[in-house]
Amino acid sequence: MASSFDTTLANLGVNRTATNTAEMTTRAAQQTLNQTDFLQLMTAQLKNQDPFEPVDNTQMVAQMAQFSSLAGITEMSSTLKAIADRLGAPDMNQALGWVGRTVLTEGDVAFARASGGIEGGVVLDAAATDVSVTITSAEGAVLKTIALGPQTAGTASFDWDGTTDAGEAAGNGPFRVAVTARNAGEAVAARPLVWAPVTAVALEGGEPVLTLPGIGQVKSSAVRSVG
Repeated sequence: MASSFDTTLANLGVNRTATNTAEMTTRAAQQTLNQTDFLQLMTAQLKNQDPFEPVDNTQMVAQMAQFSSLAGITEMSSTLKAIADRLGAPDMNQALGWVGRTVLTEGDVAFARASGGIEGGVVLDAAATDVSVTITSAEGAVLKTIALGPQTAGTASFDWDGTTDAGEAAGNGPFRVAVTARNAGEAVAARPLVWAPVTAVALEGGEPVLTLPGIGQVKSSAVRSVG
């Protein structure tokens, strides 16, 4: 059965096809009209107007003003978002200052700090009752398993002193870091955070991109902290 929205569109000469039904249903659920919808409805109104009682000029001007206002607001929103994204990302000069320093970002390769071992974190998409971090050698041998216990959604930190489960020094790495998280037996999406040295910075698409040994190229906006 056609909805009242379908009936209104049909009276205006606008027929919804099977290919756009899902899209228009989503828009109706959102209770918003974009520029395309607005222009389509206004065009249908002009095509189906009574030639003996055409649309009043005042009404037409008001509708055109609404369309212009909608277009302006949409463009302004896009511009403001671009400005916000630009302000939120470090500029090239700031990123160049990170060369030779370490940054915290998502990754699974870490190098030992001067005092031995590594510091890092985990990002959890949801709360978990059991979280553990496994550190392996570059060859895949398990060196240390760190139990973090229950954690809430968000970021949790860990610190490894550089000794293996057998109590031996693990060396300088590089090490592989993996996270396992479960909530009452159900797997929880989780990703490791590691500290990595910045060896180079390049500008790509208007945003600084860092080169991190063992990890590769990472956008500056992905940096969580700078050491």
